[in-house]
Amino acid sequence: MVAPLLWTLFSAFKPENEIFSTGFPSDLTLDNFRYVFTDMELPRYLLNSAIVSVVVTAVALLTHSMAAYALARLRFPGRGVVFSLIISTLLVSLPVILVPLFLVVKELDMLDSYAGLIVPMIFHAYGIFLLRQFYLNIPRELEEAADLDGCGYLRRYWNVVLPLSRPALASLAVLFFLANWNAFLWPLSITQNPDLRVTQVGIAGLQGQYSSSWNYILAAAVVAAIPTTVVFLLGQRRLVDAMKTSGIK
Repeated sequence: MVAPLLWTLFSAFKPENEIFSTGFPSDLTLDNFRYVFTDMELPRYLLNSAIVSVVVTAVALLTHSMAAYALARLRFPGRGVVFSLIISTLLVSLPVILVPLFLVVKELDMLDSYAGLIVPMIFHAYGIFLLRQFYLNIPRELEEAADLDGCGYLRRYWNVVLPLSRPALASLAVLFFLANWNAFLWPLSITQNPDLRVTQVGIAGLQGQYSSSWNYILAAAVVAAIPTTVVFLLGQRRLVDAMKTSGIK
């Protein structure tokens, strides 16, 4: 597992004529990185990926936590049915709903826009499921004490439940960020404007029909992997803690 990563890292510093050779490069060069930062507009692609990933993550954490709190702690008719319907969406992958989702976004006039990249990616049933399992383990005495102090549902959620769910929220933030940073199919489907390309789509543009600039592709891949690696290293402990406390094994 480590060997392919090391090969990718070393190959990013190789000249084009040595790209498929094994072992250490005879001549380390930064020309590959210089090309992707100057001629490829990689900084623009990284910025677009960062905007989409951060906005989707922030909005998803807020909306998913509110939905999960309602499903876990409130009592209302049809709660089980609503939760079952949400979980059932896990059985449907993006390629299956790609065409109808594209038509909906087109009708809403969100093609070739940040809204089209962001809004459809916010909802994910796994986030609601993970947070609901976490909220089920929070003692009801805490909410009852807040109720005695005159807190309504919204203040109980904001002042009591939300601060306690930081480990689960942190783990979800890692998952959402990584998923949206590495998104390819949906951004490729709804954007034609080069200024809206995300990192993965931009890197794929280096691949030709008959030949590919692998030295530039590997250099761009190494740069694109840096934010995901940093986010994962920062959040991996929270990720494991959330899995333990939510009862998922």
